[in-house]
This record gives sequence, C-alpha cells and structure tokens, in this order.
Amino acid sequence: MELIKRLTDCEEIFWINRGYVSCGAAGQPNGEQIVDIDEAEARLLRFAPFIERVFPEVEGGIIESPLTEIKNFGNTIGYPFRGRLFLKQDSHLPISGSVKARGGIYEVLKLAETLAVKEGLLKRDPVTGEHESYAMLAEPRMREFFSNYKVAVGSTGNLGLSIGIISAAIGFKVTVHMSADARQWKKDMLRDKGVTVVEYPDDYEAAVAQGRREAEADPACHFVDDENSKDLFAGYSVAGKRMAKQLRDMGITVDGKHRLYVYLPCGVGGAPGGVTYGIKEYFGDNAYCFFAEPTHAPCMALGLITGRLNEISVGDIGIDGKTEADGLAVGRPSRLVAKAMQTRLTGCFTVDDGKLYPYLTALNDAEGIFIEPSACAGFEGLKHVSGYEGSEFPAPDENSVHIFWATGGSMVPEKEKLSFMNR
Repeated sequence: MELIKRLTDCEEIFWINRGYVSCGAAGQPNGEQIVDIDEAEARLLRFAPFIERVFPEVEGGIIESPLTEIKNFGNTIGYPFRGRLFLKQDSHLPISGSVKARGGIYEVLKLAETLAVKEGLLKRDPVTGEHESYAMLAEPRMREFFSNYKVAVGSTGNLGLSIGIISAAIGFKVTVHMSADARQWKKDMLRDKGVTVVEYPDDYEAAVAQGRREAEADPACHFVDDENSKDLFAGYSVAGKRMAKQLRDMGITVDGKHRLYVYLPCGVGGAPGGVTYGIKEYFGDNAYCFFAEPTHAPCMALGLITGRLNEISVGDIGIDGKTEADGLAVGRPSRLVAKAMQTRLTGCFTVDDGKLYPYLTALNDAEGIFIEPSACAGFEGLKHVSGYEGSEFPAPDENSVHIFWATGGSMVPEKEKLSFMNR
C-alpha cells in the first residue's frame, strides 16, 4: 500500500478515514456509548470545592482552559484558507498545564472518591441525596487515609505530571515510570513534589509495561492505564461538552452551514480520542476531527490504515519512534481509542519535526502564546484540509471554524522556552 510505504519512509501523509459512520447532527455512531460524559462532568463539579482548597489558584475549582481566536497567527500561515482560527488552550489547563490534566486528574479523583465512599468517610444525605462537601477530602485525616494507597503510571511526560501532582496533593504514594523521551524538567518537577520517578532507557511501551507489572503485584496500587482506561477517556470527553458552551457563549453556531474542523496532536490516543468522542456527542456530523502525529511515530495512523489497531507498532515497519514531539513519541496506539476512532475520526496526518519549531515561534510572536513542540503538530492540518478536493468531507468556507488543540506548554521552564524558540 502506497500510504504504508510513505509512513515507512517517514514522509508526511494525509489519510481520510473511509470507515467513518454518520451519527447525524449529534450523538455517537450507531448510538454506541463508551462513557457517560454527564456523569464525568458531575463528578468534576463535586470535586470543585476540594480542588479550590488544595489549588487556590484554580478559580471555582473548575479545571478548564480558554478558547482563543488567533487572527494574527492566521496572517502568518502563508497559504489560503477559509474560516476563523481558534486555539483551545489545554496547554494552559490549571494544575499540570496540559491536556492530560483532564483525564489524568479525573481518574485519580474518581479513585479517591471510590475509596472514601467504600470506607464510609464520604457520605450522602439520605433525604436530599446530596453529597457532603468534597472539601473535607483535603483534611489531614483524609490524607492519612489515602497514604495507605498507591498510584502508578507510565508516561512520556505530561500524563505523569498530571497523575503525579494530583496524587501527591491527595496523599497517595505515587510512582511515575518515565520513558527516555521525557523532558528532564518534568522529572525534576515531579521529584520536587515528592513523587517517585523511575527512569527507563527505553521507550514509552517499556515504561508502561513495567509500571503495569509492579501495580499488578500490589493490591494497594492503582495503575493508571493510558492505553485502556475508560476513566481517563471519560475525563477527556468532558472537553466536548465544555467547548460547546464556550462556542455558544461566543455566539458561534455549529450546524450544517457552520462546520467545525478540529486538529488534535496524538500520541497513544487517549486525550485526542476522548476529546473527539465528546465533540461528536455534541456536534455529530457537523464536526470533523483530525489527528496529528510525527512522521517518526505515526502509531495511530498506522493502526487505523492497516486495520490492525494496537496489533502493529511503528517498529514493525522499521520506524525508530524518535521525535522532538516528546508527548507523541509512542510506538503503538491504545486499542480502546483506535477501535472507537474507526467510526468517529475523519482522518490523520503526519508532520515532520522540522515544522514544529517555526509554528511554535510564529504563534508566540503573533499571539504571545507559548505551547510546546508536540502541541504544534495540529497546525499542519489546516493546509491539508483547506486543499482537499475529495468528497469525504466538505471543504471549509467562510462560515467554518477551525480549532487547534494545544496540548501542553504553560509549565515549560523559561530556559527551555528560549531554547525552543531559538531552534
């Protein structure tokens, strides 16, 4: 197959998913429900008093990011496009500064809730059915209770940050297994917060496998499984509901005459997959979602194009998996996500690492917004979508809205930021 040869040669590709299944104006293909978005949103709202107490910088205890129009950046693109450009700044989500704050923090909060309820420490009024304020989970006695339990995760960086920071704040003993691709400053930040960081000379898969093995041998340890966790997926999916409200508040309509195009950087797939699931729930066929991957780590594209999902790795076709986009340095996609995206995703494209830094600098110069290299992968999608002449999806017009999902960057140290922009 020509596309596989181009992947093998680390060339850029643009692939349209012909397995997409229509779901109408809103909803999921064939009515299939993977997670309950409203339930996840309700849980996050219950935890808002706790978040506000432990992280007072988080206004109202709601972990959310701005949706920002980037007109000036659009003027630097250098090729024709139609529609308005927006940046969804999950790069600036509170607490851990990346899209992983959505799913990672949600899963750890749900674990804390489950343990506290089971032990009878978190009660609900039998008459009103209302829970007592979750702010009490920050009390010393609760931290002492949670210290009897452990959390572990394997990560290339950002998921490790979100899991480590929130777990340590709750009182869990937490271990983050980090691959060789992870940035040193992320490891240092976690250690400063009392997190145990285990480093591996190998890639993401090795770190995850070892973390999973250790957790399975310890009944008191909960493993956050980036490849298979529905709780992570649920946390990410809330983004669709919240973004729908942001668009409404901005007076922006999404319907058959006002279409939405979303570009999401993809590693193992959990975050972009959950976000896509949430977007399809609220916008259905009026939204077109595309995953962006490095040319040296196109694991989701490979799994979807071949139909083998997680049964094939980039190493199987001779790709080294090494990329400047550290959060996307993954060789094999999540099966849970790849299976879900077979019917929901519009397409995938790959990006050469050399394009990430110019995009990073252009955004910073034009808008004063810094995002990390991996978060810049989505920008290339506008070129592919604007120039596409096939019939699988409609070409953007003046009524279209394009959203680039910025996945991380606000916690990058100043020295690193300067280094990225100098490159």
